[in-house]
Amino acid sequence: MVASSSLIGELDLHLFGEGSHRRLWELLGPQAVGQRPGGVWAVQFTVWAPNARAVAVVGDWNDWKAEPLKEVDSDGPSGLWTVVSNAPQSGHCYKYEITTSEGRTIRKADPMARQTERPPSDASVVPSFDEYEWADDDWMSGRHATVDGAAPLRIYELHLGSWRRTVDEWDQLATEVGQHVARLGFTHVELLPVAEHPFGGSWGYQVSGYYAPTARFGDPTGCRRFVDTLHQQGIGVILDWVPAHFPKDEWSLGRFDGTALYEHPDPRRGEHPDWGTYVFNFGRNEVRNFLIANALYWLDEFHIDGLRVDAVASMLYLDYSRGPGEWTTNEHGGRENLDAIRLLQETNTVVGEEFPDVMMIAEESTAWPGVTHSVASGGLGFSHKWNLGWMHDSLGYMEHEPVHRSHHHNEMTFAQLYAYNERFVLPLSHDEVVHGKGSLLNKIGGDDWQRFAGLRALFAWQWSVPGAPLVFMGAELAPWQEWNDAAELPWHLLDHPSHRGVHDVMAAMNRSADSHPAMWSRDNDPGGFQWLDADDAKHSMYSFLRWGDHGAAAVACIANFTPVPRPGYRVGLPWVGEWEVVLDTDEATWWGSGHRSGSPVVATEDEPWQQQPASAVTDVGPMSMLWLASPARPAD
Repeated sequence: MVASSSLIGELDLHLFGEGSHRRLWELLGPQAVGQRPGGVWAVQFTVWAPNARAVAVVGDWNDWKAEPLKEVDSDGPSGLWTVVSNAPQSGHCYKYEITTSEGRTIRKADPMARQTERPPSDASVVPSFDEYEWADDDWMSGRHATVDGAAPLRIYELHLGSWRRTVDEWDQLATEVGQHVARLGFTHVELLPVAEHPFGGSWGYQVSGYYAPTARFGDPTGCRRFVDTLHQQGIGVILDWVPAHFPKDEWSLGRFDGTALYEHPDPRRGEHPDWGTYVFNFGRNEVRNFLIANALYWLDEFHIDGLRVDAVASMLYLDYSRGPGEWTTNEHGGRENLDAIRLLQETNTVVGEEFPDVMMIAEESTAWPGVTHSVASGGLGFSHKWNLGWMHDSLGYMEHEPVHRSHHHNEMTFAQLYAYNERFVLPLSHDEVVHGKGSLLNKIGGDDWQRFAGLRALFAWQWSVPGAPLVFMGAELAPWQEWNDAAELPWHLLDHPSHRGVHDVMAAMNRSADSHPAMWSRDNDPGGFQWLDADDAKHSMYSFLRWGDHGAAAVACIANFTPVPRPGYRVGLPWVGEWEVVLDTDEATWWGSGHRSGSPVVATEDEPWQQQPASAVTDVGPMSMLWLASPARPAD
């Protein structure tokens, strides 16, 4: 039975036509028309299908019989079809039955569905229209500090489906993930995509339901509770977001009304050769609107604290992973995808206007200039960029046998030459521990003891140099095997001292960084970092200072990437006093050698060294890193 009311106004049609409807989820998809306790008296379905001959909604409330939609016209065709029906209720499944211009009948899931069936089932679901009552006001009012740089950013990357196999519901995940991450001391989790996706083996990177949290862990209300619970524990939530491409499942976005609608019609721009997916038509108003509104949807409706935008490089270059004859130039004859650039700039601009306290993080694997520079200055407008060059160089260095590292010394110093060109996240992500690449532990050169010691030192290096550290879940367990998305993390490894030591070092680093803001507060200020000795290739040693605000505090960081202890190592310091050892990755309690023992403080001398007015002599253990925190700076 069809009701007569409609929620679509002239302004909606105008904004949709120009691609600027910022709350698209309140126009398209299922909408409540009137509401009573426990349900609604009618649901309006609206879908964009401009090239369809006819559109109907079918669902389990009417035995999947067609209920026709009518075209919405204003001054001209809008491409929208709509119907108001009093039959469906929250929880009912539905699809759109579309008659193409050629007369074929196809059934499609709703691109704007806010809930879906659990895969492998693929119907859309009428969601609950009840308002969620958030309890995270304290978190939301203070989260701007991370964007402003007044609070640290340390990210635990997380694939929910393989964290613990026995924990597979939003509420369970919120409790156990929150407790674990809080104990370790990370500030944020970053979720591999949780928008609905048909194939679990894609880890969420081939999205079919951009507006629907995956039903694998429950309903959208459960997803909101997950975020709410983490916020109440002081943990932010970042989502991986995939505007670059989408899968070709016949019931999904591809060829939605029988034509290339969401995807670019030219396969040289509309298909991705590596992933077997469609590429969005970034220059089409309605598609641009679909994506920008989707970013706003997650930030608004789910209180998400940041979006990490996947595969940005594949969007920026028309010849990305394409050979001669497989791509077309832009209007100026170049290889840059101007439509994608404009989409990214507009997305970041709009997000900045509506949510200035959230992060927009680019996974951009090339040297594209100005990724985190303002749009006004010609940049892309992101708040952060993954530094994949740092990741490549650091892992490459650690893979060398210790005896050979002296020949690759600059691999650990090179990133400092460009560390302030962008605002960086330093990732050791899921991409580095899959597809035969091996685990991080297995990447480290040397014998077993050296591998564990080297991994502890690598993490300490990651935490020490400018940039926000990110590790993939399980890094704290130091597994021998690479990540397997079909199994849970090997939690039993924590029963072994060697693996437990890596876990405990990570927690200790986070505690020390919290206590000594010099380790992060000036990550984007060249004055916050100062080399003491970047050139000791012979001993594979490095030393530098991290400076706090106004130079009132400092931490001296000393790294030894050989299995040879360095007794009596002299390090330059900016003033005399007792410098506290706040981290030594070689401690015996962490399965280290315990080479450095004795006082937890290092006394200094008025002997200039390394261009510093004072210095101290200390022992540095094998394959380790040492942090020395300054006493109060003497008055001038």
